[in-house]
Amino acid sequence: MPTISLFYGILIRMFFRDVEKHHMPHIHAEYQGQVAVYSIPDGTLLVPAGKHKLVIAWIEIHQEDLLAD
Repeated sequence: MPTISLFYGILIRMFFRDVEKHHMPHIHAEYQGQVAVYSIPDGTLLVPAGKHKLVIAWIEIHQEDLLAD
């Protein structure tokens, strides 16, 4: 996947005409081994709806532990 920009250690990568997986124009942002996918039109973080709900549920279940000192 070609890198189209690099700033503050964040790599921005883009497959041209790759709309099969996310169904809209998007970029991949990589930082220290972490990758996030954002829509180009509005900057929305693209996560499958089912996975997003699972993550939110997990956060709710573990919120106390996550916020503990």
